[in-house]
Amino acid sequence: MVSIALKSAKVLSFNPLSTKRLTSLLSSTIQTSFAWRRTLCSNALPTVEDSEFAYDDHIQDDSKVSEKDAALRMALSKLSGEFGKESMLSLQRFFGARRASVISTGSLRLDQALGVGGLPKGRMVEIYGQEASGKTTLALHVIKEAQKLGGYCAYLDVENAMCPSLAESIGVNKDSLLISQPDSAENLLSVVDTLTKSESVSVIVVDSVAALVPQHEVDGVECGPYRDLQAKIMTQALRKIHYSQCNSDTLIIFINQVRNKLKLVEGSVHAEEVTCGGNALKFYAAMRLKISRKGLLMKNDKATGLGICVQVVKNKLAPSNTKAELSINFGKGICRESEALYLACEHGVIVKDRGLYFVGGKILLSKEEVLRYLASNGDALDDMIKTLRCHLFDRGYH
Repeated sequence: MVSIALKSAKVLSFNPLSTKRLTSLLSSTIQTSFAWRRTLCSNALPTVEDSEFAYDDHIQDDSKVSEKDAALRMALSKLSGEFGKESMLSLQRFFGARRASVISTGSLRLDQALGVGGLPKGRMVEIYGQEASGKTTLALHVIKEAQKLGGYCAYLDVENAMCPSLAESIGVNKDSLLISQPDSAENLLSVVDTLTKSESVSVIVVDSVAALVPQHEVDGVECGPYRDLQAKIMTQALRKIHYSQCNSDTLIIFINQVRNKLKLVEGSVHAEEVTCGGNALKFYAAMRLKISRKGLLMKNDKATGLGICVQVVKNKLAPSNTKAELSINFGKGICRESEALYLACEHGVIVKDRGLYFVGGKILLSKEEVLRYLASNGDALDDMIKTLRCHLFDRGYH
C-alpha cells in the first residue's frame, strides 16, 4: 500500500492500480496547463464561432448613395421653402473665413492678450470693473479704431457721464458718432436691437448695464412683484439681440459695474465680487474683460495718469485668463507710444544700439526723446503700429 499526505493531514491509502490512474490523470492535467500557457504567451485567443457576432454592415453601393443624396436634397429644399434660408444645414455658411474679423482696442498689448488682434465683430463683449478704472476710456478707443475703418458708431449713455472733450482728445470723430440717452432699460435695449438689425453700425457701446432703469421704476411702481426685474429684462432682450447679430457685423460693448455680495463659506462671511444685470450677459458675451486699477502714474510729484490691468476672463475665440498692463494718461487716453516702442524694440522694428534709437531714418538719443517724437508725429506712430500688427498677428505671433 502507498500512502499520500494531503493538506488536511489525512492519510489515504490506495492500491497500485489506483496510483497508476492518478499519475496518468496528473500528467494529462499538467500537459493541458502547459498548452494553455503557450497559447496565452503567443497572444492567441480561443476561436469563437462567427454566428455569435453576426452583423450586416456592408459598403453601400452607388445606387444607395445616390438615393440618399436625392432624399437629402429633397429634405433641404423643403426646409428652405418652409423656413427660409436660415434653416439651411451647411457648415460652409458659418466658416467663410478662418480668422474672425476684429476691431482693435487701441492697445497692442491688449490685442495680444485677446489672441485674435482685437474685439470680434458680430459679437457681444462685456467690460467691467471698479469705478474710475478706465472702462469708458477703453470703449472710446474701440470707437476710434472702428471709425478709422469707416464705420459709424453709437454710444448709449445711460449714466449721463459722456465727456465730449475726452472723446475728442482721444481722437473720436463726432460726425460719425451717434449719442443717445434712453429713459428706460426697455427702450435702450430696443434701440440696440434696431441698430443691430440695420447692419449699418460698426460698434454700439452701452454705458452702463448697472444704470439701466426698468420702466416700472420710472413709472414709480413698487418692486414687490417685480423683483430682479433688471435681470429678467436683460435675459429677454439679449435673446433677441443675439439672434439679430447672426446676420450683422455689429460689435456690442456692454460696460458694467461690480458689487460686493456677502457669502457664507464654512461659517465665515466673505465678500464675493459680482456684476450687475444677472447672468445672461455672462453667457452671451464672447469676451469678458475685467479692469482693475494698479496705481497712479506720477511725474514731478504730480499724478499724470493711471496704471490698469486688463484680465481676459472669458474668450470664445482664443485662450482666456491672459492679462495686459496698460497706462492711461489723464485727458489723452491710452499711452500708445510707450507700448509701441517696447514692442518695436522687441520685434526689431526699431533698432536699438548702445542707448541709441534708429527711428524712421533718424537717430534719437534716449527713450524720452523717442516718446516725444512719436507723440508729436502721429503718422510715424500709426506706421509703426501697422508694422507691428503685421508682425504680431498676420504671421501668427499671438
